[in-house]
Amino acid sequence: MLFSHGLLMCFQSLPVRPVIPLVARISDQNASGAPPMTVREKTRLDKFRQLLASPNTDLEDLRKHSWSGIPREVRPITWRLLSGYLPANMERREQVLRRKREEYFGFIEQYYHSRTDEHHRDTYRQIHIDIPRTNPLIPLFQQPLVQEVFERILFIWAIRHPASGYVQGINDLVTPFFVVFLSEFVEEDVENFEMAALPLETQRNIEADSFWCMSKLLDGIQDNYTFAQPGIQTKVKALEELVSRIDEDVHLHFKKCEVEYLQFAFRWMNNLLMRELPLRCTIRLWDTYQAESEGFSHFHLYVCAAFLIKWRKEILSMSDFQGLLMLLQNLPTIHWGNEEVGLLLAEAYRLKYMFADAPSHYKR
Repeated sequence: MLFSHGLLMCFQSLPVRPVIPLVARISDQNASGAPPMTVREKTRLDKFRQLLASPNTDLEDLRKHSWSGIPREVRPITWRLLSGYLPANMERREQVLRRKREEYFGFIEQYYHSRTDEHHRDTYRQIHIDIPRTNPLIPLFQQPLVQEVFERILFIWAIRHPASGYVQGINDLVTPFFVVFLSEFVEEDVENFEMAALPLETQRNIEADSFWCMSKLLDGIQDNYTFAQPGIQTKVKALEELVSRIDEDVHLHFKKCEVEYLQFAFRWMNNLLMRELPLRCTIRLWDTYQAESEGFSHFHLYVCAAFLIKWRKEILSMSDFQGLLMLLQNLPTIHWGNEEVGLLLAEAYRLKYMFADAPSHYKR
């Protein structure tokens, strides 16, 4: 008894690192900590390094190699290039980064004080409410310093895009960029990292780069967030059409149970599946989205269709509205990693190949 009490005291005196539930682990691997690199992975990494070291990076080639996943070590620079934020010409990169980062902090000086003005108060309040709800299981995102970064990014984006302004769901889209750009400076698990440990200039660079890359992404899907969100309505309708073609059983089952696609797929489009997958899976998914032309707007539709059909057995076994909707809103992806995302993307690619270039398939 005495022994166990002493042991307990010893454990209590050790610094406590929060235990991260599996769903919230950001590491590429399902287990924390990356395993040793295989020969194939080493060859891939060397190929990326070679492409990135060229005076003029061949973006087409970079896209081709990125489609099946980008090695963690080169993901930050590759994402900056694929999103169109950085130029392919190596000599111009430093200058562009410096200029864009200064421009972002110029916006902060120009606009951020107006968050308390009557005109912008509601926007800021909504952002302020949403941010603590973004990734609530990951300690990194509960740090006030990190939440302030997100508030600035989202507020500046909203007032520079008055056609849509801030819409719930946009807050999720900062997260992958922020984590990837932060990972450049963090060896251990990003989930527990203290942002304040970084030099201020590094913090500012991560913030500015996250802002610009998120802006580039949103440029391609802004009609998802304008008044009445027409882009999302159209995409959900297209998903329904596609599923009716590729799996009539599932489609008719939804009809029989009176489940509307909007009831579950609105979130899939609005949040780009981020609420359905662990963050590590979203990051891997976005490697491909950035490599694919119109990845976030067009290819995402096929990924959603492949994702839905993956659960056909579970869907068809549910015969009541309530149970079916509960399943669709809580699909069991907690253990997913790179392998599952790779299979999902391969299936989405197959569907796109079969249906995208044949509009007649859409027609009834």
